[in-house]
Amino acid sequence: MTFRRTRCAHCRAKLTPERPSQIVHAECAESYAIAKREKEERSQAKAARMAAKVEKAETRRRKEAIKTIPQLTREAQLAFNAYIRARDQAAGHDCISSGRPLDWSGNAVDAGHYRSTGAAPHLRFNEDNCHTQSKHDNRFLAGNVIEYRIRLLDRIGLARVEALEANNEIRKWTREELIAIRNEYRAKAKQLKKESQQ
Repeated sequence: MTFRRTRCAHCRAKLTPERPSQIVHAECAESYAIAKREKEERSQAKAARMAAKVEKAETRRRKEAIKTIPQLTREAQLAFNAYIRARDQAAGHDCISSGRPLDWSGNAVDAGHYRSTGAAPHLRFNEDNCHTQSKHDNRFLAGNVIEYRIRLLDRIGLARVEALEANNEIRKWTREELIAIRNEYRAKAKQLKKESQQ
């Protein structure tokens, strides 16, 4: 019985098969088997990584779906506050209530609301209502509201301050609105930080 001349699957040299299923030289058989097994292991590892990635994405999606309104409100507020800090840092603003320069090197800057989120929750995501404050003024001086208003008038003008003070609408945030607010302010903060690093 004659076999056609072919090439070794491992070393690519000419091979004259001695049996019909032979695809490598006898001396290449062991190294070919090792290489084939390593390739299969890499393929299985890649498939496992892809499956883990899909599972992680599905877990993330399920976790997002069961978040409550208060959890989403907190996430949206964190994103909004990060944007306010980035906005005012890029603009070079001082503390809105004391006028002192802010310490951006650590964790000493808050995004303080003129009308608090407890008293006016409908204004929690209003950019006119929130500006950077030192932690001392925001937390220990109850926002230092009188000084806040004086500097707020200089920054945004009388008409907008009076509009804030007169706004007493009732507002309930939906899941979709909170997710949209969170994503919008995350993107805005990221863009501001990117621009400031250039």
